[in-house]
Amino acid sequence: MSVVIVGTLDTKGEEIGFARDVLQAQGVDTHVVDVGVMGEPEFEPDTGANEVAEAADSTLNQLREDADRGEAMETMGEGAATLVTRMHDDGTVNGVLGLGGSGNTSIATTAMRALPVGVPKVMVSTMASGDTEPYVGAKDVMMLYSVADIEGLNQLSRKVIANAALAMVGMVTNDSGVEIEEKPTIGVTMFGVTTPCVQTAREYLEERGYETIVFHATGTGGRAMEDLIRQGVIDGVLDVTTTEWADELVGGVLAAGPERLDAAAETGTPQVVSTGALDMVNFGPRDSVPEEFEGREFHIHNPQVTLMRTTPEETAELGEIIAEKLNTARGPTALFLPLEGVSMLDVEGEDFHDPEADSALFDALRKHLDESMELIERETDINDDAFAAAMAMKLDEYMRAAGEAPNSRPSRRWPSWRGLISSGIPTRPYSRALRTDIAYFLSLKPHQVTASSTAKAVGFRL
Repeated sequence: MSVVIVGTLDTKGEEIGFARDVLQAQGVDTHVVDVGVMGEPEFEPDTGANEVAEAADSTLNQLREDADRGEAMETMGEGAATLVTRMHDDGTVNGVLGLGGSGNTSIATTAMRALPVGVPKVMVSTMASGDTEPYVGAKDVMMLYSVADIEGLNQLSRKVIANAALAMVGMVTNDSGVEIEEKPTIGVTMFGVTTPCVQTAREYLEERGYETIVFHATGTGGRAMEDLIRQGVIDGVLDVTTTEWADELVGGVLAAGPERLDAAAETGTPQVVSTGALDMVNFGPRDSVPEEFEGREFHIHNPQVTLMRTTPEETAELGEIIAEKLNTARGPTALFLPLEGVSMLDVEGEDFHDPEADSALFDALRKHLDESMELIERETDINDDAFAAAMAMKLDEYMRAAGEAPNSRPSRRWPSWRGLISSGIPTRPYSRALRTDIAYFLSLKPHQVTASSTAKAVGFRL
C-alpha cells in the first residue's frame, strides 16, 4: 500500500520530491505519477507521463504536437483517474496527494474524484481559496491553500507542503477505530426549511435499524447522493427535498444538474419523494441576483444567501419534470404531496406562502405522474410530524417488500391500541417518536396527542 502523488514533474519536480521525502521519512511508501506534458521530469517517476496519456487513449508525443493545453489537461486527468482507480482496485493505494496550480489541481482532483468516498485525498493548490466546487465535486477532496505559488521551495512552501504530507501520514497510518455496522442505508435530502421533516423521519428509520445519510440539497449534495446510489452504498431513498431542480430550471446557484432523480429510477432503488423547498431558488448575496429577476419575491436567508419565490409557471414546469423523472423508475416509488406548504416559508403567514404556485405544482404532478406510481396527498405542510412519519413508513414498507429492511425489529414496538384502552392510558408524557406514531394513525397533530385525546380517538375508531 502506498500514497500516490500526482504532479507535473517538468514544472513542480522539486516540490513533489519534497512531499515524497516527507512521506517516506515517516515510513510511508509512495508512488509518484507524472502528469507533466511539455518538459522532461526532474526525477524518475514510478509512473511516467506517457503511460498516463496512453491510459486515456493518447500519447505524450501527440499531446505535445497538438500543443493544446486544455486538451492535454483533460487527457492527463482522464489517464490519471484510470490508473489511480486501477491501483485502488488492486489494493495498492491508500491515499492520493497532489500539489500545483490550476493545471495540476484539475488533473489531480480528477483522479481523486474517481476514488470512493473514504479514501484520503489531499490537494495543495493555489486555487483552494476560491471556488473549489469544480475540483471537489461531490467527493471528500481536502483542499489546502498553498498561500504562495508553488514555485520553488522556501520557508513558507516547505511548511505548507510538509503539513499536507503529514496530514496524509496521519490518515493512512492510523486506525480510526470507527466500527462500520452493516445496516440498510437510507439517503435523505434536507434543506434548512425542511429540517423538522427530516429529523422526524430519520428518527423513525433509525429506531427501526436503518442507517441514514443526510445530504444538504446544495447541488453537490444531490450529486453526491446520486453517485452513492449508483455505487450501491445507498439502499433506499427518502428524497424529501427536491429543491435543486428549482435552481436547475430557473438558474439558481445550487443546481445538481439534469441527472438529479435519475439514479434511484435507473437502479430500481426504493424511493419515497416529496416536493421540499420547490418554492425557492437560491442565489448568493442580494446584490448578486441577476437583474432579470428584479421585482420577484425575495427572502434574505442570511447575508450570503438570497431566496427567490418560484412562480406558478415555474412550479408547473417543475411538476412536469419531476413526474417524468419518477415515471422512469424501475423500483417502488411513491410521491408525497404536502398540500399546505412545501417548506417553512411556504406556510400561511410566511414570506413564500403562495397557494396558486403550490396548486400549479401539485396539479402538474397529478397530471403527468403515471398511474403506476403511488401518489399520496396530505392536508398538511411538509414539516408536520405525521407527514414525515408517513413518508418514512412508506419507505420502510418498500424496503421490507424488497427484502432490504433490517433483520432486527425496533426495540420500541408499535402500541396496541386496544391494550392501551383496556389497561389505561399512561399519564406520563409520550416521547416525540411515540406521539408521531400515534398522530399518524389517528390523524391528529402531534401536539394534540395526549392521554385523553388518544383514548378518545382510539375508542371512537375502534
